[in-house]
Amino acid sequence: MLRFFKSVFKSVLVTLISFTIIILVFVVIGVSTGMEEGEKTKANSLLEINLSEKIVDRSSEFSFDFGNFSDEPTPLGLDDILKSIEKAKHDNNIKGIYLNIDMVNSNMASLEEIRDKLQEFKDSTDKFILSYSEVYSQKAFYISSVADKIYLHPEGYLEFKGLNYEGMFFKQALAKLEIEPQIIRHGKFKSAVEPFILDKMSDSNREQVKRFINSIWEDVKSDIAEGRNLSDDELNNIAENLLIQSAKDAVDYKLADALQYQDQVDDTLRKRLDIEDNKKIEKISLRKYIDVGVSTKKKFSKDKIAVIYAQGSINSGDGNNETIGSETTSKAIRKARKNDKIKAIVLRVNSPGGSALASETILREMDLAKKVKPVVVSMGDVAASGGYYIACKADTIVANPTTITGSIGVFGVLMNLEKMMTNKLGITTDRVKTNQFADLASPTRALSESERAIIQNQVELIYDKFISNVSEGRNMSKEEVDAIGQGRVWTGKDAIELGLVDVLGGMEDAIAIAADMANLDSYRITKLPIEKNPIEKILEDLGGQVKTRIIKNELGSAFPYYKQMNEIVNMEKIQMRMPNQFEIY
Repeated sequence: MLRFFKSVFKSVLVTLISFTIIILVFVVIGVSTGMEEGEKTKANSLLEINLSEKIVDRSSEFSFDFGNFSDEPTPLGLDDILKSIEKAKHDNNIKGIYLNIDMVNSNMASLEEIRDKLQEFKDSTDKFILSYSEVYSQKAFYISSVADKIYLHPEGYLEFKGLNYEGMFFKQALAKLEIEPQIIRHGKFKSAVEPFILDKMSDSNREQVKRFINSIWEDVKSDIAEGRNLSDDELNNIAENLLIQSAKDAVDYKLADALQYQDQVDDTLRKRLDIEDNKKIEKISLRKYIDVGVSTKKKFSKDKIAVIYAQGSINSGDGNNETIGSETTSKAIRKARKNDKIKAIVLRVNSPGGSALASETILREMDLAKKVKPVVVSMGDVAASGGYYIACKADTIVANPTTITGSIGVFGVLMNLEKMMTNKLGITTDRVKTNQFADLASPTRALSESERAIIQNQVELIYDKFISNVSEGRNMSKEEVDAIGQGRVWTGKDAIELGLVDVLGGMEDAIAIAADMANLDSYRITKLPIEKNPIEKILEDLGGQVKTRIIKNELGSAFPYYKQMNEIVNMEKIQMRMPNQFEIY
């Protein structure tokens, strides 16, 4: 009886707590919404941009920050950043943009979109952009090089040293654990398997990395050269010889305009704003400006363009903000296809690939959608392997010059855990089979030659399917696709020359192309997949993130290695994927 009452009490308590959370959430949403509707920029203000938070493609539909129940700050949406800069162009209260950027948590293609939008702001208005920081990381300097003036702290530092590509290799770790990676692949350049079987890059991988990293560097130099009125050769010499070793060097080599303390920069800003000495400078942060109400003077349109976000590794089943689930993404594309008010679809892809089966499921929905309405793909930082596969049949593919794409190749990976289980854990296995291949792909033993041949055949069939679909989608022969395939990675700038991409540009360009294809003069944007509501987000944070936080706290700096190893162990058998544990900085 006591156990019964305890159970009843527990159920009632959980219900009351859940109900209280729901009430509080909706009260907070109501209050925050009310505040936003009345919020306006003050006259003679500056939009202050600091990009230290992680930048993701999609902002949250729910403007209130619930604390995210994690140690990580709430990410900034690239869509919100671009929209805010556009809004500032037309906001009479915003007189200029103040860049206060030191470290940037984003990859080059996203930064390129932001910088291009700032350049557009600068070129199309009589407003100014001024940048100041105590320290400029190389990425921060890349963004800031668009400014009319760049100021640096007298004892600060500006980093300009060229790009570095760095990846992790797990061969020795797997050997110590007595885990045998069994690799079957197609593609001379399919380097995604190299971290499992090598200690360093193969010659072919080094060749492709050298090509695409130099392509990105050329694009970065070109933008900075234009912004700072320097030549590419001058910039390369500065980086090659590490000529910027002090704040003074940055001014001497014309990467910065002057050395100033914060109070001196404030005086400079006052002069630009034409306000009195010591008067407060009105600034509004990007985070707050996102929530400033947009003018409703635009004509209302019932027509819509669906922007479908696909970010992260591609897996079967449901996805979330960090993974592309075949079920979730296919459902979103299907919903957009069947909705008559949606006149065009833009798929935003930011993915290194993943499961071959899941990628095929998504491509099928893209194929069906294309028969009904215009389908455009916008590639983000990376749209490679499976990420390219789901994009290849779109009517138009748009990529940034620094987007990493291609990687048309397939591999299979199976981890043999037999020795680890026996020698490390004292666990052995035994089996009884009704048929020869009943235990095919078992992780507790090595593959036989006949089994390896079976999986190799599957890989070859999927690769042939890959290049066939690219051939059809890009109007190329299979031989042409194979010649630029083989797992090789390209930049967006290379890809357009090879016929893998149609247009160089960002998300806004892709939406404009979709609108033009659908003959739309006015339209609204619908974001898909539908975002989880605040209650679901809170419960998700309380679940998954608590576990992640515990592991993260225990492992510290080793957490990224654990995350990568966990992905390896849980991979589906056959993958369309490029290495996703690497960094360019």
